Amino acid sequence: MAALSRRELLVAVAPSFAAGQGRGFEEVALYRAGDGGYHTFRIPALLTVSSGTVLAFCEGRRFSRGDSGEIDLVSKRSEDGGLTWSPLQVVWSDPPNTCGNPCPVEDDRTGRILLPMTWNAGTDNGRELHLGTGVDTRRVFLAHSADDGRSWSQAREITSQAKRPDWWWYATGPGVGIQIRDGEHAGRIVIPANHTSDVHGYAAHAILSDDGGENWALSSVISPGCNESQVVELSDGRLMMNCRTQSFTNRERTGYRAVAFSSDGGETWSAPRPDPHLGDPRVQASLFRYSWPGSGGPGRVLFSNPSPPISKQPGERVRMTVQESRDNCRTWPVSRLVHRGPAAYSSLARLPDDRVGLLYEAGEKSPYEEIRMARFSIDWLAAGP
Repeated sequence: MAALSRRELLVAVAPSFAAGQGRGFEEVALYRAGDGGYHTFRIPALLTVSSGTVLAFCEGRRFSRGDSGEIDLVSKRSEDGGLTWSPLQVVWSDPPNTCGNPCPVEDDRTGRILLPMTWNAGTDNGRELHLGTGVDTRRVFLAHSADDGRSWSQAREITSQAKRPDWWWYATGPGVGIQIRDGEHAGRIVIPANHTSDVHGYAAHAILSDDGGENWALSSVISPGCNESQVVELSDGRLMMNCRTQSFTNRERTGYRAVAFSSDGGETWSAPRPDPHLGDPRVQASLFRYSWPGSGGPGRVLFSNPSPPISKQPGERVRMTVQESRDNCRTWPVSRLVHRGPAAYSSLARLPDDRVGLLYEAGEKSPYEEIRMARFSIDWLAAGP
């Protein structure tokens, strides 16, 4: 996890942005299948930190597209709002094993970037891990950076604090964590996560830290039928978890995202319920607060995922769409299509120039050909469709 040299940082990747979907939109393929000896890049996570640096994390899958085998956690940095990017940096690698599921967050009090991640033996496949029949199990790790992602600490294991012994599969995020801004629990780090177990089946939860990531506590479980999740702080002081819906039997599947709420800083959660406005073609999604209410403007929360017609749920992974809510996620009246073709996982961030950044998986024949970095204005989004 050595730092990039100053010379390496100066030899930045300077992509030529493709003409986007009208004025105010531009994008580039930030990671392409085959680059750097990696078969496929997956699982994007985008974070803008207080210095203005933008970090784009993902998994570099060495030999196949699959979720198991030799996988590195990699990143690129931008110091100009996503216009140019550093070369690929390997943040965490443990050949021949799997290192992934980035879920970064910045501690605003210290400027330290926390990076929760997961590890598993490369010989254990996803089905074995979900059913608890693997040689090993999913473990939880944490690295941190004190220099805006130029270098990273050694990953330390936090499994005993973040995972119950009877849980099988485990994943942080994927996406990003948050730090609570207001109220009794201001400053608390909240990392959305998910797991499987004999008791809960597919379920979501959060891990919480009140001391900058030194120690962690588990929240209550959000079940049934919840999987990959993202969390947002609402302007009324509650937290909302937004989850992919999945189960071993599909009995709980509704075709919509599942949402749950917490009034105690993420310690306990309500039972999940379908959000009738947000479809779910069984895929990860991004949920992100763009702005807070004030200065005469509404608070904006953004959401992105593939959005085939609800009538075709579970549907294909196509039509990457960004939506906006101005009423604490009760309704989503603003929606705009970003990419009509194959698309899968995504991660949103607010860039230093107030544009929206969207790091997402996309392609022309498969959603896993590239991870693209889109930049667009909030006005472009509002202009829809």
